[in-house]
Amino acid sequence: MGNNFLIWILVLCMFYKVSGEGCSLILKPSRVVVGFGESVTVSCEATRPVRVLGWESAIGAVHTQEDRSVQWKVDSLIEWIEEPICYGVFFTAPRQCEEKLNLVLYKTPDSISIRQANHTGPMVEGKEYQLLCEVQNIAPVQYLTLRWYRGQTEVYQHSFSDLTSSSPVQVSSILVITPTKAENDAEYKCVAELDLGPEGPQPPPTLASEPLAVSVYFPPTFLSPETEVLDFTAGAEVILNCTAMGNPGPVYSWQSIHPTEEKMKAEAVITSSSLLPGTYTCTASNTLEKKSKQFIIKEKIKGV
Repeated sequence: MGNNFLIWILVLCMFYKVSGEGCSLILKPSRVVVGFGESVTVSCEATRPVRVLGWESAIGAVHTQEDRSVQWKVDSLIEWIEEPICYGVFFTAPRQCEEKLNLVLYKTPDSISIRQANHTGPMVEGKEYQLLCEVQNIAPVQYLTLRWYRGQTEVYQHSFSDLTSSSPVQVSSILVITPTKAENDAEYKCVAELDLGPEGPQPPPTLASEPLAVSVYFPPTFLSPETEVLDFTAGAEVILNCTAMGNPGPVYSWQSIHPTEEKMKAEAVITSSSLLPGTYTCTASNTLEKKSKQFIIKEKIKGV
């Protein structure tokens, strides 16, 4: 009769139960954050005499009669269950009330990776590209923030607070960049941060991707692009500096009005004491563009 009477009491009181404010049950703690596979223990206490006190749960369900405290306990929580509910059936009104445990079961990612989306190889200055960060098997995703870094500088963060899945999921984030030559060889990475609130681990657990180095191609740019005019002195050494920055590194060629000097060395800097007065044109080129610069060697006018 004892079990049948208990069932009858529970069914009858379903129509008279209250929860939240006015409920005579206290959960200690009221919010619990548990890592996947960890143990958990929560106490439910009645503040007035109780006929039946227990926990409704897919795992660890338990009840007691007339005791004013009962524990929900799991040695290793590895199932994504509904939040357990503590219920009480009392001798006086309100006859039944319940409190739902705020349970957060979390799992850090299996992996996090970063790559270029829809593109391989070097990027070109001024064009738009996408970087893709992928996170495998993380829960609960609504507590996740993905932080993007270029070097040590955070450039973007992506929150998933609008999602509601409590079990592990795969998520991704896209960073749109328009690289400049100053960002050649810059390293990007994304960091997954699971901030579970004050009841969660402190500091919040994080996992970073391996860095992705970005190669940026850009056309040659002369250190000094203006035409240079040099005075000619017989036997004196002349330096023609055509150095340009570029990626891929520029290839140099020289042209002159003097036939004997048409085959000048394919170098950025020409140092010679045998160059004749005239115009010398240097061309720096790579796979993107060719750019030229002129040097004019002028013969000094006597008396000036």
